[in-house]
Amino acid sequence: MSAPQFPKFPSRLRSSGRLPSARWCPSPNYGPRPDAEDVSLLVIHNISLPPEQFGGPHIENFFCNKLDTSVHPYFEEIAALRVSPHLLIRRDGELVQFVSLRERAWHAGRSIFCGRKECNDYSVGIELEGADTIPYTEAQYHQLAVTARKIMVAWPEITPERIAGHSDIAPGRKTDPGPAFDWDRFMGLLAEQR
Repeated sequence: MSAPQFPKFPSRLRSSGRLPSARWCPSPNYGPRPDAEDVSLLVIHNISLPPEQFGGPHIENFFCNKLDTSVHPYFEEIAALRVSPHLLIRRDGELVQFVSLRERAWHAGRSIFCGRKECNDYSVGIELEGADTIPYTEAQYHQLAVTARKIMVAWPEITPERIAGHSDIAPGRKTDPGPAFDWDRFMGLLAEQR
């Protein structure tokens, strides 16, 4: 049995930039891509606020510049940062979207992939609610595989070889998604989505 072919024409996702399965939580932290059609990399991150604690509104508030600094001392250190991913996958697998995939989210910072700098220009950033050394949930792996495949169908320039961790594109500066992320598990689930 041969593998299904990617569609020859842009999907609805490619034209809208919005995943219908995601809860929309718009962030003001984004800008135009140099070329909206040039999307060829998927970057996996992790975040937990406070560090290594899960649940609550803090991650969404952070990406929307509404973080309450009185809740935790760490929040005072990061409240002035203006960052955003395209998507967040919560511990229970809930998908939250902050920025249209057609726009440039501010997730990668100074970065390079295969000799090309400024990964924000041409990548999609997905945050997993997690920490480098705490195992991710099965619901997160499943949602990540399903979501990544939808993105890959819309932008076939993203292949499994063009899926990277934040640590891969910003070595020495970033460590996420960390040693707790099971790349083999994720890639196996991604292959099942074909």
